[in-house]
Amino acid sequence: MTMSLTKPAMRGLLAKRLRFHLPIAFGLSLIAAVAFKYAVTEPRKKAYADFYKQYDAMKAFNGMKEAGVFQSVRPSGE
Repeated sequence: MTMSLTKPAMRGLLAKRLRFHLPIAFGLSLIAAVAFKYAVTEPRKKAYADFYKQYDAMKAFNGMKEAGVFQSVRPSGE
């Protein structure tokens, strides 16, 4: 009595596995994109908006001018 091993199912194996794994991959990538948007992008946009609500460009310019950062504008002490 000889026992033989069953042959592996090779025909259509890729298509069968893709039918299972492709929707999972798309679902996880969509979840990752939404999580990144709300965990990173939205707080960053809010931080920039809060910063520029209080930012005074002339005050920053005058501070840098007095510190001698610019070559073309002399500090008022000179």
